[in-house]
Amino acid sequence: MLMPSKHINFSQSLLGFGSYLLTKLDKPKSVDDVWKNYQTDLLKENYNAKHSFDNLMLTFIFLFSVNAIEQKNGLIYKCN
Repeated sequence: MLMPSKHINFSQSLLGFGSYLLTKLDKPKSVDDVWKNYQTDLLKENYNAKHSFDNLMLTFIFLFSVNAIEQKNGLIYKCN
C-alpha cells in the first residue's frame, strides 16, 4: 500500500518506508547495503514494519519518480 489508510499505518506503507529509507541514505549506498541495514534495524526492532525486497524496489521507484533519490554507478544517492 503506497499511502497509509484506516487499516495500514504509516510504517507499513511505501510512503513511510520511503521516509525511513531516506534517513538511511546519509551517504551513497548500494541496494544490497540498504537492504542489509533495513534487515538489521528490523531485527533490532528499530523499525516495526516488515517489508519484502519487492517493496524496497517499489519504494525506490517511487522515491526516484519524485526526485528524492538518484542512481549513479550502482549506488543510490539522496537528492538535495
